[in-house]
Amino acid sequence: MATSPDNGMVHLSSPYPVSETLKRLDSVLQSRGLTVFARIDHSGEAEKVGMKMHPTELIIFGSPKGGTPVMVASPTLAIDLPLKALVWQDAGGKVWLSYNSAEYLKQRHNIPDDLVKNIAVIGPLLQGVVT
Repeated sequence: MATSPDNGMVHLSSPYPVSETLKRLDSVLQSRGLTVFARIDHSGEAEKVGMKMHPTELIIFGSPKGGTPVMVASPTLAIDLPLKALVWQDAGGKVWLSYNSAEYLKQRHNIPDDLVKNIAVIGPLLQGVVT
């Protein structure tokens, strides 16, 4: 796991192809009772307009029960919630699962310490996808 201190992103190396990483992500989200609000297939959309892009898909997910109290306390967090996971393949064929760290979101939106736990689940949740 590598976190870049300047942008708050965590990049997890996936040993699986993009399609399998996405299936594993779906399975983990479903098993935790989290809602998938949207899927954005960036590479699929690029292909529709005649452009090529390495496989890249964004999954937007969460739980209103967990996210709402945090947004009530820190309203600007609504720009970063629901949580997001980006599954992508780099130019060398390596697959990654990337997300914004809870610590970054805490600092960015001044989230109270007692509510960070509502979004901090993202790290262990996504780590489970790639192990």
